Amino acid sequence: MKAAAATRPVHRGLWVRAVMTNPRATVCIQEPTLDTRAADHTRAKLRERSGRNDDKATVGGYRWCDTGTMELEEEVARARAIVDASRRIVVLTGAGISTDSGIPDFRGPDGVWTKNPEAEKLSTLQTYVADPAVRRRAWLSRINSPTWAAEPNAGHDALVTLERRGLLDTLVTQNIDGLHQAAGSDPDKVVEIHGTMRFVACLSCGARTPMSDVLDRVRAGEEDPTCTAVTQGGACSGILKSATISFGQNLVVEDLVRSEEATRRCDLLLAVGSTLSVYPAAGLVPGAYRAGARVVIVNGQPTEHDHI
Repeated sequence: MKAAAATRPVHRGLWVRAVMTNPRATVCIQEPTLDTRAADHTRAKLRERSGRNDDKATVGGYRWCDTGTMELEEEVARARAIVDASRRIVVLTGAGISTDSGIPDFRGPDGVWTKNPEAEKLSTLQTYVADPAVRRRAWLSRINSPTWAAEPNAGHDALVTLERRGLLDTLVTQNIDGLHQAAGSDPDKVVEIHGTMRFVACLSCGARTPMSDVLDRVRAGEEDPTCTAVTQGGACSGILKSATISFGQNLVVEDLVRSEEATRRCDLLLAVGSTLSVYPAAGLVPGAYRAGARVVIVNGQPTEHDHI
């Protein structure tokens, strides 16, 4: 299936439609400059067409629209035109792009943390380190993760198409599932700013091990496996964790710097499937905007940066 995706004919604008089949809700287009009178005119026109009396139709330089409205079709067409006119695009993806692959998001109506707030503790470093029971639950959760059966969807494929058109500068993902690389995205262009669950890292010595190897140990009966790397003092025996960035854990500085540099030089930042509520990744959006880039946000719900 991946080989077929790699040889698909490239059609201009195809990626916009494909990405839209994933979040299926709102498009938000932000321009670095906006004439106030033009904004007022656009607001009035959108209210007239939608029958809405509020000012959400156009606020602070963006246009917001609901699934199924004529405005959505217009915004998709406008987003397609913006992409076609861009030459250096940075993409920021969140959990929403992987929901069509069977991986639930975190904060959506059916999100993991929405349904089970206690699950968020598994992503907090301090709790993970201090509580063996939390680690045992985390390892069981990793074994049963839907990620292992997930396949890339049309949204992932669309971004590969964007890359093969020569327009993608950098793909920054908050996701830890590895589906961008599985879809065919160049690993050298992907920044996994929150790490990856495909590997395990020791919190003591830093040794990395394929996740599959450690899960085999859990299936064999180790409820809380420890690091088996050999150090000068013998076996390390440090606490193991997925090679992801948990709450309370520092991001990899090189990944953050690379992401920020990419947003400063891009002419378009495309944010897909993220509520843009987790920092510092969410800060890439206003950073690109301040540097003069256009911003297109595609998400299932309004985000924290729709107001820019």
